[in-house]
Amino acid sequence: MENEILKKIEEQGKRIEEIFISAEKTRKYFLWTLIISASFIVLPIIGLMFVIPQFMNTLSGVGSFGL
Repeated sequence: MENEILKKIEEQGKRIEEIFISAEKTRKYFLWTLIISASFIVLPIIGLMFVIPQFMNTLSGVGSFGL
């Protein structure tokens, strides 16, 4: 009886370790997904901060040629 209990506890320990490894892999996957998603949103916004003023200068410059 005691051996069965010890064997089941050992099996549970192994399963818990496997679950922990799987959970860590999932956590890392979600972390990198978040980082990549944020970079696809933040980097274009930063790029637009430089492009929009330049575009506005170009548009305002075109109107001054007619005067």
